[in-house]
Amino acid sequence: MTHPIIQDLQQRYTCKRYDANRKVCAEDLDIFLEALRLSASSINSQPWKFIVISSDNAKQRMHNTFAHNHQFNQKHVYESSHTILFANHPRYGKNDFDKVVDKYIEDGRVKAEERDSAYGALRFVDMNTNEQGDTEAWTRAQTYLALGNALHTLARLKIDSTCLEGIDSDRVQQEFAKELNGYVCKVALAIGYHHPQEDYNFSLPKSRLNKSDVITLL
Repeated sequence: MTHPIIQDLQQRYTCKRYDANRKVCAEDLDIFLEALRLSASSINSQPWKFIVISSDNAKQRMHNTFAHNHQFNQKHVYESSHTILFANHPRYGKNDFDKVVDKYIEDGRVKAEERDSAYGALRFVDMNTNEQGDTEAWTRAQTYLALGNALHTLARLKIDSTCLEGIDSDRVQQEFAKELNGYVCKVALAIGYHHPQEDYNFSLPKSRLNKSDVITLL
């Protein structure tokens, strides 16, 4: 296929080594962050925070979280342009959805006098809340919707990326406790530009299962 979307996804891959001298420009970063904000989520819950790490101080803090685990990913913190922490709300509830409804009214999606009608969607929160009031599995799934959107957007912008489930989540929670403010981070994303000589994965051919193996047309 020659469609631009397919071409972008054919070229997208997991970067294994970044060029520390190349940074994502402010314009592209703004486009990426706006696309991230526009990500889809169940009932438009948006139960997430995205912590963007770019300063030397923040990179050192993230670097410190690899002290005991997943050191193979540690190099990405300083070599990539930015690292984004994808964090989800572990106990999402009505107070959180209030903010969504308030924004509906502000944006003209719901009339102020019809506010109560917008809360019907809360039944999906109830369905995904356990007896302890925990919604972590459901809200984490929403962050992966945002992550997928992020990967596609970066591919379109010709920016390389690496998904980092290999992080020490407990240490990340400790190091960025103030910024996370109770949200949970289980995955991060490094972005930037691959090293032209040292990224072995760049030159390898794209490999995916055949369409017939994964898609069924009825």
